[in-house]
Amino acid sequence: MKRLCVFCGSRSGASPVYADAARGLAELLVRRGCGLVFGGGHVGLMGVIADAVLQRGGEVVGVIPQGLVDRELAHPRCTQMHVTRSMHERKALMADLSDGFVALPGGYGTFDETFEMLTWSQLGLHQKPMGLLNVAGYFDGLLAFLDHTVREGFIKPAHRQLLVQAADAEMLLDEMGKMRPGEVQEKWQRLPEP
Repeated sequence: MKRLCVFCGSRSGASPVYADAARGLAELLVRRGCGLVFGGGHVGLMGVIADAVLQRGGEVVGVIPQGLVDRELAHPRCTQMHVTRSMHERKALMADLSDGFVALPGGYGTFDETFEMLTWSQLGLHQKPMGLLNVAGYFDGLLAFLDHTVREGFIKPAHRQLLVQAADAEMLLDEMGKMRPGEVQEKWQRLPEP
C-alpha cells in the first residue's frame, strides 16, 4: 500500500492508550513507506497520528470539508490538504486517494466512514482492504454485533470477512496485505449477459 486511509476520533478518548496506538501506527506507516490519508483535522486522534507521521518525515494527506476549515479545525502542516464542499465529497476523495482503510477508536464519524467504505466494498465499488485496530478491546462489542448479524442472516459470512481486526498494528497491516476483497462475491450476483 502506498497510502493508507485512517479513520479515527476527533477526540483522544479517555485513556492514553488510544493516542499511543495512533503514534505506533504512524511509526509503522513511515517505516513501511506508506503515506497517511486522514480527515484533515488537528484535533483528537486525527491530530495525534498526523503529527506523528510528520515528525518522522512521512507523507500526510488531509481531506476536510470547508465547514470544518471555517471552524479552524484543519491541520496546518499537512503535506497536502484537500478542501471539499461536503462530507460526502470528503469520503469519496479519501477513498480515491487510498489503497486501504484502517479504523482507530472514534465515534459516530469514524463509524460512518468505516461502514460506508465497508458497504462500498460489499457492493464491489472498491477492492481495497479494510481493518480495525482494536486498541484495548475498543471494538469488541462492535465485532460481536457484526458476528450476530451473520448469525441472523443479514450479512453473508464472506462479507463479514471484508473487515479484519487485530490489537497490534503490524499484525493488522500484515493481515490486510493478504486480503483479496475483489475475490469476494458482491452482495448481489450479477446476471450473465443474454
